Amino acid sequence: RSMDIWHTAEPTKVIGDGWLGRAVRDLDPKGENVLTGLNLGRGLPRALSCRGVPVASVGNLESYGLFPDVREEEARRDTLNTFAQMYGGAEGRDAISQFIGETGSAALKGADILRTAPEKYSSSVEYAANPLAQSLKDAAQVMCADLGTRIYYAQHGSFDTHGGQLPTHNKLWGEVSSAVGDFMQDVREHGRDEETLVFVFSEFGRRIKDNGSGTDHGSGGVAFCIGGSVEGGLYGEYPSLKEHDQLEGDLHFNNDFRSTYSTILEGWLGLDAVPIVNGNFEQFDFIRKSKISHKLSGVG
Repeated sequence: RSMDIWHTAEPTKVIGDGWLGRAVRDLDPKGENVLTGLNLGRGLPRALSCRGVPVASVGNLESYGLFPDVREEEARRDTLNTFAQMYGGAEGRDAISQFIGETGSAALKGADILRTAPEKYSSSVEYAANPLAQSLKDAAQVMCADLGTRIYYAQHGSFDTHGGQLPTHNKLWGEVSSAVGDFMQDVREHGRDEETLVFVFSEFGRRIKDNGSGTDHGSGGVAFCIGGSVEGGLYGEYPSLKEHDQLEGDLHFNNDFRSTYSTILEGWLGLDAVPIVNGNFEQFDFIRKSKISHKLSGVG
């Protein structure tokens, strides 16, 4: 349920559309670019899901595409033509057939565009070998290809450490640090650090007291915003550890997560945040004002 809340920006009821999916919809209301939003990983996170909004999911950019095992050019062309005919002409079909047709057509179009990204990319940065670093390398390649992608999403974990927390967190945070560090070095090398914002979040925190070698789910947490246009600092008060200030044994959060979302949506992506987060929330001032077209990279 906590993941639903963070991914949809709706804590009072269960809804299907994610906040970033709604952002993609508003960034490209006519659906002209099937790559406005891009997930680097398998499946589609709830945050990027939105009815009628195509979002590509890429497990590995180097091998991404339709029928990558068909290598002979003429056979591949025939296979892709058959696929296009199968999913084309969605008008006049029932709703389910139309959805499947539109999804197939979007996949074909997105795959055709994305296959050009690695060819246009060169960098002196050697990314770490962990999965998050490789996902962010893929994001950098797409970004440098100028395909019009505005939102990139990747995930890493699991940080759900009910046991063995110290060694697990030491490994995971080392991987996050090296991955984000490599990515920022790469976009800086390409002169894009001021147009890139990395937003790192987890859908729940940990409790104050341990349960032996780990901790259970807690309410208080932290999020990070990283980039060349970010005003560094701590936004919000550090929560008190005093027992009478705790929330049933948890840290008491003092920033509404939708305030952070609203700041990113309006201050970074130039959107009206109210219909996306379903309300008007106080915003922070961690984004420097500029006229640059911005990209958002999210790490969940």
